[in-house]
Amino acid sequence: MTRPNAGDLPARLPPELAALEERITRCRRCPRLVEWRETVAREKRAAFADEEYWGRPVPGFGDPGAPVLVLGLAPAAHGANRTGRIFTGDRSGDWLFASLHRTGFANQPTSVSAGDGLELRDAWVAAAVRCAPPANRPTPQERDDCLPWTQAELDLLTEVRVVACLGAFAWDAALRLLAARGEPIPRPRPRFGHGAEAAIGRCTLLGCFHPSQQNTFTGKLTEPMLDAAFARARELAGLTPYAR
Repeated sequence: MTRPNAGDLPARLPPELAALEERITRCRRCPRLVEWRETVAREKRAAFADEEYWGRPVPGFGDPGAPVLVLGLAPAAHGANRTGRIFTGDRSGDWLFASLHRTGFANQPTSVSAGDGLELRDAWVAAAVRCAPPANRPTPQERDDCLPWTQAELDLLTEVRVVACLGAFAWDAALRLLAARGEPIPRPRPRFGHGAEAAIGRCTLLGCFHPSQQNTFTGKLTEPMLDAAFARARELAGLTPYAR
């Protein structure tokens, strides 16, 4: 089954990534997450009552040759769990893709459905946990059970040199991911912060506050802060600066 309104987007992936996407979307490893994502997809939010919800794990999305991996927490219950594309159809995604557009990673500033024409260049966006969790809080075990999917993606995204971690949860997941790949983790363990950097093996972790409403509504994260983080990601990845 393809994502709602996905058009021919999955066909653009290299065969190995397309096969991995298919495997990810069929995962039922975490009973609590399976029950929640499917319950939300059945009951729906009133504003989306006429839409077909995706209700499955959400694979990554973007440029298979990307040097920058943007790693979030998990799909939103009525965002990616509805649309089938990560950070699509919710307020966090509004902020994220607008910034990626301003900094040269996206061809448009909006992301409302899987077939809306959005394309990424030099960036791949994924979540540490692939299913929408209750209260947006996956458990440590669910995180660890899901990390092999990101590891498999990273094995195929051979050009990734920067992992932009949206929040402390993603930062911790990225450290665990790199440790599982055999990379030596510095001691003391690098701590998350907005603008924090940690060079580990072939990758540099870059910390950025998550564009959640609790951060954007309170001013903890502003548009210039988010843009500066992705501008720095371009610099760390060896990409040319982007000027609109």
